[in-house]
Amino acid sequence: MAALFRRKASGRPGEWYYCLRHRTVEEGPDCPGKDRFGPYATRAEAERAMETAHERDAAWRHDPRWNDRDEADRDGDED
Repeated sequence: MAALFRRKASGRPGEWYYCLRHRTVEEGPDCPGKDRFGPYATRAEAERAMETAHERDAAWRHDPRWNDRDEADRDGDED
């Protein structure tokens, strides 16, 4: 009965993903969405998924629009 409620991986052939669990690039719906980044248009983009995530994280950390603490420090306010 448990097999009736198994979730299928979502995605389509031709879409590329980076699987966080297996640390590999996959085409289409191989692993569950919770375990992957994507979809990407090309295999090369999926291969760079971790680099892209690190770059975006660094950009977010240094973006003054998202860093409330830096904004308060510039105004002379402290928590």
